[in-house]
Amino acid sequence: MTTNEAVYLVKIGELTLKGGNIKDFEQRLVQNARLFLEGKKTRIFLRAGRMYIEGPLSSAPAIEYTLRHLIGISGWARAIITEKTMDAINRAVVSEAERLRDDGLKTFKIEARRSDKTFPLTSYEIARDSGEAVYEAGILAVDVHKPDAVIAVEVRDRCFVYGSTEKGCRGLPCGTGGRGLLLLSGGIDSPVAGYRMLYRGMKLDSLYFHSHPYTSPEAQQKVEKLASILASYGLGMHFNCVPFTAVQQRIRNKGPAPYATLLLRMCMMRTANLLCDRIGAQAIITGESLGQVASQTIENLSVTNFLAERPVLRPLIGMDKQEIINTAIDIGTYETSILPYEDCCVLFSPKHPVLKADLQEALDIYNALDIEDLIQEAFESREHKRFGWLPE
Repeated sequence: MTTNEAVYLVKIGELTLKGGNIKDFEQRLVQNARLFLEGKKTRIFLRAGRMYIEGPLSSAPAIEYTLRHLIGISGWARAIITEKTMDAINRAVVSEAERLRDDGLKTFKIEARRSDKTFPLTSYEIARDSGEAVYEAGILAVDVHKPDAVIAVEVRDRCFVYGSTEKGCRGLPCGTGGRGLLLLSGGIDSPVAGYRMLYRGMKLDSLYFHSHPYTSPEAQQKVEKLASILASYGLGMHFNCVPFTAVQQRIRNKGPAPYATLLLRMCMMRTANLLCDRIGAQAIITGESLGQVASQTIENLSVTNFLAERPVLRPLIGMDKQEIINTAIDIGTYETSILPYEDCCVLFSPKHPVLKADLQEALDIYNALDIEDLIQEAFESREHKRFGWLPE
């Protein structure tokens, strides 16, 4: 039984549904894992629908951090490698049962899979013999219907035993879905929208609008923290902060009050076009959900769409607020998003915003602002930061 190394068995999930291009997805997944674990003296390889990560015990924390943030895997477990004999398998299973008992678990069952058909026992026979070994040792009670723990035995080119599994992020490996620009605010929604596109394999950069002195330095720090959390899933992220005070003042001074929020969204879309041109982004991502606020009616979304020069992806469009909050909690952005620092989107918000803007009327009002030079100036004055994917 190997004890001087940490060994992890990783299920690669959705990738197994790919056809002739599955190798491209698998190679990107392994490449991403290696980026996470660069310098950690680990071995990473794919074989027969599983990814394996092995390394010294000192690398275990880094490996587990990687597996909790690596998009493209459906689950993982730290495993024991044994010789391919029933005596060795049973010793490993009993050892795992003792660990589970020490963690407070009471009942178990065995699930066995024999991929190596040269092994003399069937999957059922492996499960029966290993279960009997645990039962006779008096470690855990058998419950095949609702056990506290499942101890898995996989007989492949080597034999693996594990009793605790964790869910992976699922999705497609980062970098397989093109490059997008996320309009990132300090709210709950936009970080979740960004994660949902990372989940589909898209590499993201982010764009944030700051309105000093109306928005505080803490508001920007809050959004930078959100960007850093997303970067931990997306193999890094470029963060761009555009000063938008002059733009908002022009909207307030020359635009009709009911249109203030919609005009701001239009200006943001124009700025996003400029940054997409500069960085080569293929799509713009927003955290909008249909009907959630006044600027997110189908009519108002159509207005902002008209100014976009690339596809606008809205992964939250059909989600309700609680679904979005649940995802924010899962990915670790919620506690930061609810910090009480307002961003520029809530500044000068009208009491009675337009709900169903007419496209031509909105464009006429926008053009009357004569605001393109201010947008260009704000864009050229942007600040840039790069967030990595590893904890500092």
